[in-house]
Amino acid sequence: MEPSRPAKAHDRQHRTRNTVITGVLLAAGLVLPPQAAGAKPTPGIDALRQQADQLNTQLEQLTEQYDGLRVRLEQAQRAATIAKATSQREAKALKVIQQRVGRLAALRYMNGGPDEAPALFSARDPQALLDQAATLHYFTQQDDTQVRQVTQAIQNAERAWQNAQDRATQAAQLKTQLKQKKTTIQKTLDKVRRPLLKDAVERAGRGLSVPEIPGGSTKAIGAVRAALSQLGVPYVWGGATPGQGFDCSGLTMWAYRQVGVNLPHYGGDQWNAGMHVSKSQLQPGDLVFFYTDIHHMGMYLGDGKFVHAPHTGDRVRVADLATRPFAGAVRVV
Repeated sequence: MEPSRPAKAHDRQHRTRNTVITGVLLAAGLVLPPQAAGAKPTPGIDALRQQADQLNTQLEQLTEQYDGLRVRLEQAQRAATIAKATSQREAKALKVIQQRVGRLAALRYMNGGPDEAPALFSARDPQALLDQAATLHYFTQQDDTQVRQVTQAIQNAERAWQNAQDRATQAAQLKTQLKQKKTTIQKTLDKVRRPLLKDAVERAGRGLSVPEIPGGSTKAIGAVRAALSQLGVPYVWGGATPGQGFDCSGLTMWAYRQVGVNLPHYGGDQWNAGMHVSKSQLQPGDLVFFYTDIHHMGMYLGDGKFVHAPHTGDRVRVADLATRPFAGAVRVV
């Protein structure tokens, strides 16, 4: 049966309202747009989370290998420095011995030269001359031995230096390769994590528990989940009470307290509570600060978004970094 005209109007109004709601959610970045005709289906959230977990594991393994190569490189560089210093020290010792050998050779020459028989027959004290010749011969032999030993030491030091240089070069090359792999995996992880972040924000907005968001420090991610659990809670000056009210530094202080990290309830002190990082290095859980006097702050989520308690009359919510003048960031853990 054909629907009545009022039913048609109601159906049209319902479709219009759904279109408006969907448009608002899309603009807020909290839902993914529908797939275009013929487009490749987007993996489900669970599949994306599994992929992100695998990528994060690979990233952790590469980071461990990278740190190991950095240690090897530093050790090889130190070994090369020591070997070079040893070679230079032995070269100076060889020069001293060579000078002494030269003096002894000159002395032997002045005392009779290679053929000492004429000097021996013409000497007033042949025994003294024999003693002197024996002494010179002894020291010459000693110097010859030292020359061989020092020369060998120099050669050993040069070989050690070359080996250390080779190890340093190899470690540096592997380090560069690992860094490139890390960068590639990190970019893929960031891409996969975006829909997971949107899903987490959407769940938090509906009052549901926030699932794990792969990547980053475990404690930092725990603080992110805690902060997202307070979406919609009113801004309260000086507030730090879940479900009742927060100010900007109260929210970050409370969120990190849930993972065992104590922060002061003051943005200026939180600015000095960790390592400063650049905007390009931001990771989930980093504290982000705004304005030249850093009078406002929040917690970075990823994909250019942060969660914060804005001001009186507002509520804890998610916003884009671009909406406020960025002043800096701090990594707490």
